[in-house]
Amino acid sequence: MTAKILDGNALSAKLRESLRQRAAELTAQGCQPGLAVILVGENPASQVYVRNKIKACEAVGVHSEKYEFPADTPPEKVLQKIAALNADPKIHGILVQLPLPPQFDEDEVLEAVSAEKDVDGFHAENVGLLAQGNPRFISCTPYGVMEMLSAEGISLRGKEAVVVGRSNIVGKPMTLLLIGASATVTVCHSQTRDLAFHTRRADVLIAAVGKPKMITGEMVKPGAVVIDVGINRLPDGKLCGDVDFDSAKEVASLITPVPGGVGPMTITMLLANTIESADRAAGK
Repeated sequence: MTAKILDGNALSAKLRESLRQRAAELTAQGCQPGLAVILVGENPASQVYVRNKIKACEAVGVHSEKYEFPADTPPEKVLQKIAALNADPKIHGILVQLPLPPQFDEDEVLEAVSAEKDVDGFHAENVGLLAQGNPRFISCTPYGVMEMLSAEGISLRGKEAVVVGRSNIVGKPMTLLLIGASATVTVCHSQTRDLAFHTRRADVLIAAVGKPKMITGEMVKPGAVVIDVGINRLPDGKLCGDVDFDSAKEVASLITPVPGGVGPMTITMLLANTIESADRAAGK
């Protein structure tokens, strides 16, 4: 058996056409969705991510503003900019590109973003709403994963789901969403004693740890759905995920590639959150 490949690019293109129409309708009502992106430092990967997000905004009709600061910028200056954007009615979403330079307290910066413009879903208020099952904004990568599963008609009710990784960005919100969909969820991490024991039980396996090809085909239950959130650069410059794709695809029923899987969906759901925020603002 060779797994069906879940094409994140194709699904993203379909969803973005719908988002483009929603953005056009809001713009016609005098409320063009607006996203502000803050980038501190010269991290090459972060620069690429920000460039892709700005490009995606342009493609669907979302107004975007980019604010770049040198790596040695005092935190107070960035916090002042966030405060100004919180008060700007043209901006419906604020994104602070992570990681930040070492002089920053990331929690302080993320909490400075208005919860009503926190389109990344990182603010404590939004995390709490998600935990209660009443989300305002869902973290973009887990949101994208859920959309991919939904598009394939995969019901999670009663399924064994295993999440490898417990980060605030992916692992924890992913777990909450899976619980909300009535899956039985196991979370594995660096202190898990027998990782393969848990992954082999998964009907749905989600890897989000940032370790190249950590999950091999031998660790996958036959017929499982495998979602690879990881993105790692190998010494030869090629990108790969946390899953050893070549071996896992011979065991799984469905699998996401890297690149071209979850990545495009993350940016698409950022656009969705920004447009949703503008929709709420227009309703006011």
